Amino acid sequence: MASSRVISSSQCGLGMGSILWLYTREGIKVLTKTLVPTSKTSVKPRAPPISAPTNNDFIEKGNVLDFDPSAPPSFTIGEIRAAIPKHCWVKSPWRSLGYVGRDVAVVILLGVVASWFNNWVLWPFYWVFQGTMFWALFVLGHDCGHGSFSDNKRLNSVVGHLLHSFILVPYHGWRISHKTHHQNHGHVENDESWHPISEKTYKSMNDSSRKLRFTAPFPLLAYPVYLLYRTPGKSGSHFSPESDLFQPSERQDVITSTLCWTIMVTLLVFSSCILGPITIFKLYAVPYWIFVMWLDLVTYLHHHGHQQKLPWYRGNEWSYLRGGLTTMDRDYGWINNIHHNIETHVIHHLFPQIPHYHLVEATKAAKPVLGKYYREPEKSWPLPFHLIKILVRSLRQDHFVSDFGDIVFYQTDPELFGPNKKLN
Repeated sequence: MASSRVISSSQCGLGMGSILWLYTREGIKVLTKTLVPTSKTSVKPRAPPISAPTNNDFIEKGNVLDFDPSAPPSFTIGEIRAAIPKHCWVKSPWRSLGYVGRDVAVVILLGVVASWFNNWVLWPFYWVFQGTMFWALFVLGHDCGHGSFSDNKRLNSVVGHLLHSFILVPYHGWRISHKTHHQNHGHVENDESWHPISEKTYKSMNDSSRKLRFTAPFPLLAYPVYLLYRTPGKSGSHFSPESDLFQPSERQDVITSTLCWTIMVTLLVFSSCILGPITIFKLYAVPYWIFVMWLDLVTYLHHHGHQQKLPWYRGNEWSYLRGGLTTMDRDYGWINNIHHNIETHVIHHLFPQIPHYHLVEATKAAKPVLGKYYREPEKSWPLPFHLIKILVRSLRQDHFVSDFGDIVFYQTDPELFGPNKKLN
């Protein structure tokens, strides 16, 4: 439609009212979560980094903390599991499909409203809202990959492919690598995504690669590159069945997902030819990059940025429980419901089989057992702008870990942003 079309208040009210209704309980009843490849370019010797913290370094505002996050917990994963009510493990495929119906309806409604008005004043709002909804679709597809969507593997695969292919994610390729992440989180070498760069790998990167990796907003654009090349120090592609990410028995699944991804790309190219590239850019491309930024922001901050540095492990010091306990919950304000409670990340990491709609209750039940290993998230305003400061602080401090030691912490390169640059 022409951009000069008059927008009536009743039309705007109808569109926004419909969206808000879909997020009420009544609505859901009706409709029943490597920016660049490594470079071998040599670099000049740099000043030695600050040392990693030790047990004597846990000091906050002059007071020695009475808790060492690297100490083995006194409880077991079985005790955490026992504290969670049994009904929290029950998966309802109809309830899960209801959330899919809700989110798909909102995505369609947003696209129709934006196309109808086609006004440059409204497009930025559409991009933010629609990009956030793409992120919500990703989380539901992520639940399919974990099997927390339903107990029906075929249903999980069909829904997961539809949701993830729509936002250009190879479902099986990512599902398998994400499973590796969960099974090895906290392990320096074996973790899969957002794992620490070793000091040797860090020093092998050229100056521009280092600065881009640790300068916002560039890390928030990393996901497509990760799908293609993984992260520094690792090789392989989520699209290739020959990648060392996958076992031979998984190659057919990877081919299927790559084919679905290719079909979606073809549909986008065809749509650009019919509707015009500018239309597809406005309707799809910009929201896609907003989704990518959401994904990178959320996944990064659930594993980085705590004021008290958290450990990474090697060798016999690592265990599934100790690795999972180094994750963090975050509060996203109004976004918590939209992105399906992915903010409850600790319990999700330990028990990815729990459906997202039970994670809040499961977290409350587990907190007495977790004790100080659970780090209460900073409360958010309606929108989580407080996370920007946390992100920037972490990017300026959490650069690499030592090549040696079974318990290591992030270290800082004091010259990365200039020798006189103050770290806030």
